[in-house]
Amino acid sequence: MHTAPADPSLIDSRTAAWRLLVTLGLVVLGNSCMYVVAVVLPTVQAEFGISRADASLPYTLMMVSLGLGGLVTGRLADRHGLMPVLWIGALAVCGGFVWAGLSGSIWTFGLAHALLGFFGSSSTFAPLLADTALWWNRRRGIAVAICASGNYIAGAVWPPIVQHGIDTMGWRQTYVLLGIACGLGVLALSLRMRQRPPLVSHAPASASAPVFDRSRPFGLSPAHAQLLLCVAGVACCVAMAMPQVHIVAYCTDLGFGAARGAQMLSLMLACGIVSRLVFGLICDRIGGIRTLLLGSALQGIALLLFLPFDGLVPLYAVSALFGLFQGGIVPTYAIIVREHFEPQEAGARVGAVIMATLVGMALGGWMSGWVFDVTGSYDAAFLNGIGWNLLNLAVAGWLFWRVRRLGGGVGAVPVAVAGGG
Repeated sequence: MHTAPADPSLIDSRTAAWRLLVTLGLVVLGNSCMYVVAVVLPTVQAEFGISRADASLPYTLMMVSLGLGGLVTGRLADRHGLMPVLWIGALAVCGGFVWAGLSGSIWTFGLAHALLGFFGSSSTFAPLLADTALWWNRRRGIAVAICASGNYIAGAVWPPIVQHGIDTMGWRQTYVLLGIACGLGVLALSLRMRQRPPLVSHAPASASAPVFDRSRPFGLSPAHAQLLLCVAGVACCVAMAMPQVHIVAYCTDLGFGAARGAQMLSLMLACGIVSRLVFGLICDRIGGIRTLLLGSALQGIALLLFLPFDGLVPLYAVSALFGLFQGGIVPTYAIIVREHFEPQEAGARVGAVIMATLVGMALGGWMSGWVFDVTGSYDAAFLNGIGWNLLNLAVAGWLFWRVRRLGGGVGAVPVAVAGGG
């Protein structure tokens, strides 16, 4: 196993491109549980005889655990490299799915998803985003977007496969087979991730991009800036969770059936792939904080469109639009961290922000179910999501104002760029 950092000349190289391809596969396999649980939500609710809010708790436990796990796996990757972290993730993905498939109550089902999140999916998301950002300079935005799009490829691929498995052999057998397949896949691909990323100092995404003063991100202390990014991450993902977690249940309540809902979820996340790639290109041109502001505004518009439209065809259209508008938001946080904080802290800081986004997803998934139980309608849940989105928009807008107030370059200073940027 390589313990020394890679040579900086490998940045933006063919080696980096092959590593990115392997990373994409790891994200697709390791993040399958984030979307599978939404597909089985109506089936699990019926089997265990529980409320919609209680049926949403496994998702909440998984996302909170995924966020907390990102802090741990990010620090471990900074210290020991990715491969041992991915080995742990492979075991957790396999064990978590199998345990969930054998569970006899909603609580054991939820604990299995907590394992999936804490050691499984967390190993194949935040550490990989941070690692990718360190292997690229000129095309950092699109590279991180490709890495993050694996999360949505998982969302586009796995829901219809799992729904077919539920219809043909039941959700329990489907979970067991999925765990074995994904666990072995992560283990195999981890063998290609031995090399440590290059160590570089303040490297802009392009020759014309500003280099920020990382000792005072946004003109704030690093802790203050990190806290604000975490607040923004929670807020945007509470809003994001409403359609993603409850679209299958929403379609079932409207009489369209779970299969239609699974198709809408798959369409939403397939459009999210396109969104992440497009937002990555945009991020390379205008920077992370401006891209976050744009994505937040567009996500709010898409959430508003769910309120007046509840027909089958309009819901397909709005689901696609939602995916196109919101898909690029989360990977933008990794770019912002890379632009404004020290690169040696990338794993831990990206892990912290991703933890916040996942806490937001967890809170939003549970909160939407709770609002539905209280009101008997998803309209209030959509309004709740819109309110949280406005909070994200306010934080992003204030940070953007800080950037402009400090001269557009946030204390841009000319420093040497190591390694072929």
